[in-house]
Amino acid sequence: MTTTSICDIFISGGGIAGLTAAAVFGTAGFDVICVDPTPPITESDTIGADMRTTALLQPARAMLMAAGIWEPLEPFSAALETMRIVDAGRPNGRLRDMKEFRASDLSELPFGWNFPNWRLKRELVNRLQTLRNVNFRTGVGAQSLFTRTAEARIGLTDGSTTLTKLVIAADGRASPLREAAGIPVHTTRYGQKALAFVVTHPVPHENVSTEIHKTGGPFTLVPLPNYDGTPSSAVVWMDDGSASLSRYKMPVDKFEAEITARSCQLYGPLTLKSKRSIWPIISQRAERLNGVRLALLAEAAHVVPPIGAQGLNMSLSDTQELLNLAKLRPEGLGDATMLDQYHKTRSKDIRLRLAGIDILNRTSQLKSAFLRDARSFGLKTLHEIRPVRHKLMRLGLGV
Repeated sequence: MTTTSICDIFISGGGIAGLTAAAVFGTAGFDVICVDPTPPITESDTIGADMRTTALLQPARAMLMAAGIWEPLEPFSAALETMRIVDAGRPNGRLRDMKEFRASDLSELPFGWNFPNWRLKRELVNRLQTLRNVNFRTGVGAQSLFTRTAEARIGLTDGSTTLTKLVIAADGRASPLREAAGIPVHTTRYGQKALAFVVTHPVPHENVSTEIHKTGGPFTLVPLPNYDGTPSSAVVWMDDGSASLSRYKMPVDKFEAEITARSCQLYGPLTLKSKRSIWPIISQRAERLNGVRLALLAEAAHVVPPIGAQGLNMSLSDTQELLNLAKLRPEGLGDATMLDQYHKTRSKDIRLRLAGIDILNRTSQLKSAFLRDARSFGLKTLHEIRPVRHKLMRLGLGV
């Protein structure tokens, strides 16, 4: 006999974006079912733990506070007070220029707060366990989608069925629900891969996020809380795919020598303190953000290179817009009026940010000395014109 469940909102995907959406809508009073075939790993020493980090920018804080997530998370954060851009385009990777963008120029708050991904997942799961109107199910996934004007029916891998008013696809860049709805995507490949890992270093980071540009892609150090009493940072290093793959397999001592050199030794010798993760760099945008009773969220809707902390923060903007529309017309939850407005509102911002990050990434890949000189001149010009600098900072924050 087939078991049928009924809810207001069904979320496919138990990553950070899906879990956050479940917490946000559950706190707002909606009945939510969230599923994922794989249970989230919420301990740093468990095999497969996501050792990457995520910087949550200013606008995310208010939403997470309202959803009851911020208070338990905050003790594990590292504030991002300053964004430092370093041009290391001289021969042998020597420093050419360095510019700092300070959050205090705009407000009393930092640009954002950096968290380990495994910690974010732990606190999000803990929050869902306190919400009686949220059912988070692992070991089961969405298998089929059938939509009508009045409702959607999702078939699950355990043979059960869920009836809902709104389906949220937070199921990743290869989203099965997006494919089931027949929504095409536009993908750009850069020939790069990103390495992510955690390091310690003798020089304190002083809550400065540092992005070093040479060629191939940026090398970014983002502040973390101290690691066993030693200053620590999360690193994302984007470079040509073959070079990144070689470093992924490199012995630790040789790898530490490479990352110390690539960091221009700004923080002294870097010591590896985590496993290395690697993934291909793409930009991707869904042609539409909605189907019948379906909203695409996070990487099901858009994928960007890890530059400027835009990825998850764009996803949280998706969630905020869906929440605003749901609260404005609860009786119209998941209908065409709501979801058409969601597409209209979010698609413009998504296109703008994808275009901006595409330009930044292609600029970071430059190999020509002449073009790297032009990059350095452009950075200097943008930094020294105060109104332009402030406008770019606000644009990056989404405020």
